[in-house]
Amino acid sequence: MNGAQPIRRVIKRDGNTVVYDRERIATAIFKAFASMGPADRAVAEALAVRVEEALRSAYPGDAVPTVEDVQDVVERVLMGGGHADVARAYIIYRHGRAQRRAARSGTVEATDNIPYRTIYEVLRWNMDHGCETVEGLNRIVADGRYPDLVREGEARYGAEVAAGAERILARRPDVRLVIIAGPSSSGKTTTTIKLSERLREAGLELVALNVDHYFFDLELHPKDEFGDYDYETPHALDLPLINRHLIELLDGREVRTPHYDFKTGLRTLDVHPMRLEPNQILLIDSLHGLYEAMTASIATSRKFKVYVETLGQLRAADGSFMRWADHRLMRRMIRDSWHRNHQPLQTLTHWHYVRASELKHIIPFIGTVDHLVNSALPHELPVLKPRVFRFFPEAMDLYRGDPARQDAYIRARRVFELLQPLVEIEDASAIPPTSLIREFIGGSRYAY
Repeated sequence: MNGAQPIRRVIKRDGNTVVYDRERIATAIFKAFASMGPADRAVAEALAVRVEEALRSAYPGDAVPTVEDVQDVVERVLMGGGHADVARAYIIYRHGRAQRRAARSGTVEATDNIPYRTIYEVLRWNMDHGCETVEGLNRIVADGRYPDLVREGEARYGAEVAAGAERILARRPDVRLVIIAGPSSSGKTTTTIKLSERLREAGLELVALNVDHYFFDLELHPKDEFGDYDYETPHALDLPLINRHLIELLDGREVRTPHYDFKTGLRTLDVHPMRLEPNQILLIDSLHGLYEAMTASIATSRKFKVYVETLGQLRAADGSFMRWADHRLMRRMIRDSWHRNHQPLQTLTHWHYVRASELKHIIPFIGTVDHLVNSALPHELPVLKPRVFRFFPEAMDLYRGDPARQDAYIRARRVFELLQPLVEIEDASAIPPTSLIREFIGGSRYAY
């Protein structure tokens, strides 16, 4: 064998590295031989050695090959060694495994509406980067490594968005409808923009159907248990008309969508002309996008569903994990204050209504989607803290003795205890203008 450094690690498809194991290569080759007839393990092991030699030559020094690189080398060694039939069997075996992976990832694995596999991967990423605890984040800031964490965190999120775009392209031309959903302040808008950028590079364009225009006249809306008109239920929307227009749009026909006036509570039919071109994909970005009856007229094969959620895995000083909803609350308190002219405490006291709607209309459908994007950025909280922290002690004082505001008090205390020991960063210049965080703190290159 040559004097090159041994292969020690291999990069998996999810970006993590594992210990290199020649036996796995030998086993794969052995199975390829066995699919053609009698197989000799010793021959497979000898070929695995040749694969390793080729890898050592191709990846000298500290270079680390990917799983796909290793498989490519296996194919070349088999072909070069006069085993063309076995190489073809190996290619078929490799393709079959890829199809099974794609089938497994067709929907998000979720138990009790929690994507455990995904959050484990998030936790492992954070641990690998030393940012799974408040103490770890503080250490990164103190050591001057915060810009590095920003760069790596942005790259991780970008890779997840890009993976979603690639999966949409892999299902073209069947997919003509993309549905993007997620709870409040999960970052759906930025994710949609970035997904659109990726698809545009492939010559495709997302065109949004404004579902809000399909509300019935206010007097026809269902009412909640208090007798108030309920905008939160999907039955406030004209679902039959939405489905008819979806069929016509995907058939290439022009429709005239309605217009809803939120001031008068009245809808006018046949107002906005709309047609879908061959290179365009219809987009639904709606609270009820995952509600099956909204798109029941469209075959599953023609739809691609994306779910966006802050799946951050950060342990507080007491060992408890930050709640995803608390993370989104902080984002929304900041955004509402400058974008909607709402005071942060108004957002806090209203949050239990937001959560009730999410738990009813969004979160139960997480297991039905095709792709999940974790929008929690590990470098986010040090920048959020100076913009929101001061409101939580005030809320605790105001609501501690108010029986009607106990949800706000408990939530304020929990976030206060999480943020109190965290080092804050006033200067957000390390955050790029294309970052999802800019959707909430301002300074974005994108228009919202």
